[in-house]
Amino acid sequence: MKITSIETFILHAPVTRQGIADSTHRLTHWGVPGVIIRTDGDVSGFGYTGTHAHLPTDRLITQCIAESYAPLLIGSDPLEVRSLWTKLLHHPPLQWVGRAGITHLALSAVDIALWDLKAKAAQIPLWKLLGGCGDEKVRAYNTDGGWLNWTIDQLIADARGLLASGYRGIKIKVGTGCVPEDVRRVQAVRQAIGSDIDLMVDANGRWLLPDALDFCRRIAAMDLKWLEEPLWYDDVDGHRRLAARGGVPIALGEQLYTIDHFKQFMAAGAVDYVQPDAVRLAGITEWLMVADLALSYRLPVVSHIGDMAQVHLHLAIAHPSCHLLEYIPWLSDCFEEPAAVSEGCFVTPQQPGASSTIRSQAFEKYRVG
Repeated sequence: MKITSIETFILHAPVTRQGIADSTHRLTHWGVPGVIIRTDGDVSGFGYTGTHAHLPTDRLITQCIAESYAPLLIGSDPLEVRSLWTKLLHHPPLQWVGRAGITHLALSAVDIALWDLKAKAAQIPLWKLLGGCGDEKVRAYNTDGGWLNWTIDQLIADARGLLASGYRGIKIKVGTGCVPEDVRRVQAVRQAIGSDIDLMVDANGRWLLPDALDFCRRIAAMDLKWLEEPLWYDDVDGHRRLAARGGVPIALGEQLYTIDHFKQFMAAGAVDYVQPDAVRLAGITEWLMVADLALSYRLPVVSHIGDMAQVHLHLAIAHPSCHLLEYIPWLSDCFEEPAAVSEGCFVTPQQPGASSTIRSQAFEKYRVG
């Protein structure tokens, strides 16, 4: 089998809440720059990354795929996924201009497409190709709520609705700019859902260390499962000091782009829940490296869902460090086999591939550029 053509695309799909906000961003759409890798064997692979739906930067990603990676891929055997990943990662002109960022996001889309193609060629789901068991249950926690542009009453109503739907874990946003207000929001949700439900909070890198320590001191009795991205994303020492003094487990990883970044945090004892994202790392290949590294530190892996759970569900089923996964439904109408949750757990995918195949209707509705 040989790769015969590379087609890029960009989708901008609306978020389900008609506009959401966290401590650093406001969004109305989610961007999906991606690629379709076609072969002479009548098998195609779909891959993509995730962005804040900014067309100029989305185009930089697809241009990198079309102009820099495609010439290196045409004529290659698509089943040699790891070899192709190494070839693209270490291609001197691309390595020179960036070992993270745009070139990395572009590589993530290519790598996901190759793994999707490999599983389709084997006519099995990706989780089975990676050695997973179909009986493995992956619990879901819901993140499509708790936004900072919501009132406390809205937070409470949404949290109760999620519990009624079967979720046993909820994440809300903090980082309003006023720590006491953040604490009031967390207190209200904890009181509404009770003590038996997992409650996580996410500051999206907003705080300095004193604010984060103040927050941890004030919410000590609320039994948070974790505090996510409390500080600037690259601040290893700050997270180490917070982990040692704050008393709340630290989760992070969505803004870390390489295995080396993750290694720094794990080695420093600066993270408790590791959150790699295959669409921010250089695809599934590097995600597996990070998950294995986390396993060596005996740390749980809970993927960030930049791709809205499709690919990460296969990885969670296959890897022994994963038992919990984030759920956001923004792209649920884009895929032929969208991620689904039943009674608080994800439904195991059954179609061959990585569940990354885009529906033709999604191209018609959301394709831009």
